[in-house]
Amino acid sequence: MNLPNALTLLRIFLVPILVALLLTRTEGGLFLGTAVFGIGVLTDYLDGYFARRRNQVTRVGMLLDPLADKLLTAAAFISLVEMDAVPAWMVVIIVGRDFAVTGLRNVAAGRGVLMPASGLGKGKMVSQVVAIFLLLLATRAPVLELPALVALWVAVGLSLVSAMDYVRRYWRETVRQGTSEGAGPSRATAAPRGHRS
Repeated sequence: MNLPNALTLLRIFLVPILVALLLTRTEGGLFLGTAVFGIGVLTDYLDGYFARRRNQVTRVGMLLDPLADKLLTAAAFISLVEMDAVPAWMVVIIVGRDFAVTGLRNVAAGRGVLMPASGLGKGKMVSQVVAIFLLLLATRAPVLELPALVALWVAVGLSLVSAMDYVRRYWRETVRQGTSEGAGPSRATAAPRGHRS
């Protein structure tokens, strides 16, 4: 196993630890959970960096990397709902969008079309990470509640806009070009590891 894939698996391994720290409400659990989330975000950056630098971009890594990202952010958001720190309906939109887009990209891949992450998708990921950090810290520092709420709304907005962008790209790449009728798959260039959906 190469280093980038090992870092991706570490991020997946951190998910239950993150949930346990945030929801057991032990002394210092919130700050430890925030630190674990930060480590997960760091491994997200490092696995993409090393994959490109060492030319170790693999199909397994391309599949596991976005899955690990979604598990980490979904676990953090769902924990925040349990902590009454965020409205559940907003989390449903964010998490539901991630799974819907993943399904759409898998359907496109089955038709021979690879849909690399867009700038909107990467912006969505950054906004989610910022919102999670602010929401976690706001549970102990009320002064951060307004910035956290603003960041959450930005994350929701980018989730919806980027989802519509993926639907548009799917329609353009598969339906309009007749991929499903065997007109020849239009293969987009695979996104390097570290790109977000």
